[in-house]
Formats: sequence, structure tokens, C-alpha cells
Amino acid sequence: MKEKADAQCVHIDKVNTKIKGNTKGCEECEKNGSVWVHLRLCLTCGHVGCCDSSANKHGTRHFKETGHPVMKSYEPGENWKWCYVDEVYLK
Repeated sequence: MKEKADAQCVHIDKVNTKIKGNTKGCEECEKNGSVWVHLRLCLTCGHVGCCDSSANKHGTRHFKETGHPVMKSYEPGENWKWCYVDEVYLK
């Protein structure tokens, strides 16, 4: 995947980088008793979804349903972001 500086992704300027997650786990997986591998935080609304390595891929599903473009890792010690629209990692 490509990596760009934040200034090259117009979507990063439209998100709340200080947003907090709504839950401690994947919102949908917690409801249906599924497990997840890693968590992703939507930087538009605070939705917490599971990663694409998880069976349900709720983070990507959330983007497809809402159009919210940027998420960040919700894992302790990780601080990277991903723009679904531009398909780039952001620092």
C-alpha cells in the first residue's frame, strides 16, 4: 500500500483526530458474540470496528455503509491511520 504525508490526503483535514471510541471492542462483534483480531476507530464518529484480518471486517463495512473516510488503529501503542478513499496510510 502507498504511504503519503497527511497534507496529500484531503480527508484527514475533515476528521476529529481526538475522537474517543464508543466501546472497548468491536461494536458489532460484541453484540453477536464474535471475536476480532485488531480494532479500528472511525475518526468521523468514533465507531469501533474489527480489522480486515477479522472474519467480519466491521471497520471496512462501516466505511462502505457510511462513507466515513479515515480510521486509525485502536490498538495500544499504535498511532497510524488509514484513508479508505485514497487507500493510503497516514502518519
